[in-house]
Amino acid sequence: MHIYKVGGAVRDRLLGRPVSDIDWLVVGATVEEMHAKGYRPVGADFPVFLHPKTGEEYALARTERKSGRGYGGFTFHASPDVTLEEDLIRRDLTINAMAEDEAGTVYDPHHGKDDLENRILRHVSPAFAEDPLRVLRVARFAARYAPLGFRVAEETLALMRQISASGELQALTAERSWKEIERALMEAKPQVFFQVLRDCDALPAMLPELVDDAQALAALEQAAAHEQPLHVRWACLLRGLAPASIKAVNQRLKAPRECQELALLTGECLAQANQALELPATALLELLQKFDVYRRPQRFEDFVVVCEMAALGDGEQGYPQADYLRGAAAAARAVDVKPLVQAGLTGQTLGEALKGERLKALEAYQRG
Repeated sequence: MHIYKVGGAVRDRLLGRPVSDIDWLVVGATVEEMHAKGYRPVGADFPVFLHPKTGEEYALARTERKSGRGYGGFTFHASPDVTLEEDLIRRDLTINAMAEDEAGTVYDPHHGKDDLENRILRHVSPAFAEDPLRVLRVARFAARYAPLGFRVAEETLALMRQISASGELQALTAERSWKEIERALMEAKPQVFFQVLRDCDALPAMLPELVDDAQALAALEQAAAHEQPLHVRWACLLRGLAPASIKAVNQRLKAPRECQELALLTGECLAQANQALELPATALLELLQKFDVYRRPQRFEDFVVVCEMAALGDGEQGYPQADYLRGAAAAARAVDVKPLVQAGLTGQTLGEALKGERLKALEAYQRG
């Protein structure tokens, strides 16, 4: 029984990057031996165990064989006879197919260290083309390591195009696709993820709405550079689409509610925000009410940030509408409802009176 660190932990240590999660591989052990040592089984598809003290995951060495469509269409074989080399060859990229033993010796049968040094993302074997999820994973790694100068090998892009042409990308579930997209959006260079999908002809299958939308990636690049949260980045990505298209993308990928809401509101209101300095007070009030700025002020602030990122992506030097909109929101929120309630107003009458007072506040704000 031999235990190795594998995958990302080895890769990131060699790159000098922080190592967060460690994947452990056990070669030469049986399920019974793992039980006897106190490891607790958790794997449904293949034998994975939790360490009795650390709680970290330890997987038995295994091989896999394609048996159906999609990333789940594999059968696995785990036994003490499976060697380290046989386990590593099933992995996606050479930089993820290295192992390190307890003495610190690195096993690198597929020259992952060379590819790390040359900043290349290269597949391990032709079996790469059997798993459509790897298209998204490689694109995500490209986004993560773009600041270090990594690029996807041409022969790997060719296999990714082969997967795109096969129709297997359509077998990916919405949940699994979103998980990869979400992680990619939060990388240092998320725009690279979508550029790689475009380069390997996967974008028409995954996000056909973005095929001809260069502005979206520019806004997303700015959002990442300014370290914006996920829902702001998602809204930046979809900001050039019509509301109906945004709704279709949201539903197809089952994006989280916060992402869906901000993206759709951006699609509906971005043009108005860009014209904010010319809007009459009535239109400005309608815009603020659409965002429920009185009860959910942060959502409006997030929208203003999306507008700023979009303007920067378009090459604008500044976005004066941002401070103007923030000031308008503050003016409307400052209206006190208590005098109206004390005057005996209730229900619809109170609502109309409050709206009137807020309109007066906005008119005063516009007069300066």
